[in-house]
Amino acid sequence: MKTAKLCATVTADTMADLRTQRDQVGDADLVELRLDSVRDPSAAAALAGRKKPVIVTCRPTSEGGMFKGSEEERRRILAEALSLGAEYVDVEWQGSCADLIAQTGGRRIVLSHHDFQGTPADLKDKAQAMLSSGAEVVKVAITAHRLQDCLTLRALGQQTRVPMALIAMGDAGAATRVLASWFGSCWTYAGDHVAPGQIDVQRLHHEFRFRQIGSHTAIYGVVGKPVGHSVSPSMHNAALRAANLDAVYLPLAATDFDDFMIFAEAINLAGASVTAPFKVPAFDRADECDPVSRRIQSVNTLRRVGAKWLGCNTDVAGFLSPLESAMRLTDKRGTVLGAGGAARSVAVALASKGVRVTLCARRPEQARPIAALTGAAIAPWPPAAGSWDVLVNATPAGTRPHDDQSPLPAGHTFDGELVYDLVYNPPQTQLLREAAAAGCRTIGGLDMLVAQAQAQFEWWTEQRPADRVMRDAAVARLGLMEQQ
Repeated sequence: MKTAKLCATVTADTMADLRTQRDQVGDADLVELRLDSVRDPSAAAALAGRKKPVIVTCRPTSEGGMFKGSEEERRRILAEALSLGAEYVDVEWQGSCADLIAQTGGRRIVLSHHDFQGTPADLKDKAQAMLSSGAEVVKVAITAHRLQDCLTLRALGQQTRVPMALIAMGDAGAATRVLASWFGSCWTYAGDHVAPGQIDVQRLHHEFRFRQIGSHTAIYGVVGKPVGHSVSPSMHNAALRAANLDAVYLPLAATDFDDFMIFAEAINLAGASVTAPFKVPAFDRADECDPVSRRIQSVNTLRRVGAKWLGCNTDVAGFLSPLESAMRLTDKRGTVLGAGGAARSVAVALASKGVRVTLCARRPEQARPIAALTGAAIAPWPPAAGSWDVLVNATPAGTRPHDDQSPLPAGHTFDGELVYDLVYNPPQTQLLREAAAAGCRTIGGLDMLVAQAQAQFEWWTEQRPADRVMRDAAVARLGLMEQQ
C-alpha cells in the first residue's frame, strides 16, 4: 500500500492573503492554491516565492468553484500557471481548458471531475475516459450519501497505474480522506471545509495521525446517523495515541445498519461505537452479546473476533458511574424524559439500583416497550411537580445549535435533588442551568460519555485509558466546535 501525500487547500479574499496562507502551511506535501477564491487572481503572484509544490486551481461556479470571471480569463490564468512552472494545474474534465492536456502531453495536469449530487451510475466509464486522457493525475470527487459509495472509489483506485486522487465528499466520505492510502489515492485534500466534509490539516495530523496510518493500522469508528457532531473520534484517537497503539478511529455516517456492516467488512473494521439510531439493530446483528445488552436488547459497542461480531453495552455502567458518585440511589424516584435507545439504557440502569422509574414521553406508546422491559411506570408529559428525586433527560433537546432550548416547558418546577442531562454538546445545557438556579445538583452528559468510552476502549484493547486523556480531548474538541 503506497502512502498517500497530503495536499493543503488554501483560500483567501486577496492574493496577498492567499500567499500568506500558502506560506503558513506546515506539515503538508503540497498546497492547492484556490485562485478562484480571490478578487485579484494572478498565477505569477501565486507562484512567486513558494516553498512547497503547488496545485493551481481556478474552478468556475458551474463546477462548484468560486470564479465568476469569463472563461477566457480563467483559461489564461491556468495557462500562465503552467508556463511559469507550477507543479500542477487542475483542469476540469470536459471543460474549456481540456486542450491544455494536449499542449503539455498531460504532464503537470490534474484532470478533475466533481459530482456534488451523488455517485453517478456511469462513474467507472467516466473514470476510464479520464484515465485515457494522458493527464498525469486524475481526480474524482463524488458525494457520498452512504458508506458504500466510498467503496466505489476503492474499486477505481485498484484498477490503474495512473495516480488518482479519490475523494468522497460529505459526512459519509470521511474515511476516504483519512484512509487515503487504503482507497488508492495519491494524495488527500485537507483544509478549512473548502469542500463538503473536508478535514483541516491540524486535525488530520494531530487527531487522526494521518502520517502513521499504514497497512497494519487497526480501524475503529463510531457509527450513527448523524455522527458529524460526535466527539468520540477525538476521545478515542487521543487514547490510542497515549497508549501508543497503531490504530485509528473514524466517524462512520451510515444510512442504515446494513450500509455500515457492508463497509465494516470491506475495511476489516476492528470495532465500533454504536450511537443513535443503530443500537437495537446492532444488538440484532451481533453474534454474541453480554448480559447487559441482552437485557436491554441494545448494543453500543461492537468488536470483531475472527468472523464474529461481539456486542456489549457500556451505556449502563457509563451512566451510573457519575450518578453513584453523586448520591445514594436505593429507594429514590427517577423520572426519565424520552423513550428512545438512551432512555432504555437509563431505565435499566436506574432499576438495577433500586430506583422507582417513571418514563415521561411525548408519545406514551413509544415508552410501553421500555416499561415492559424494566417495570417502569408511564406518566404524562411533562413530569408533575414533586414526582421525582432524579430527573434524566434522555432526549436530544438542547443539543447545539439549539442550546437555548430545554426539553421541559418554561417555568417548570425543579423540586427534586438532581438533574442529569445526557446531552454533552454544549456541556452546560439550558436544562442544567435552570436546574442549578433552582438549587438542584446537576450532572452533564460529558461525564457519561467519557465513562462509557473508557469502558469501550478497555474492552477493545485490554488497556485502561490514561487518566483524563479522553475528557481533555472531548473538552478541547467541544471548544473548537463552539468557535466554528
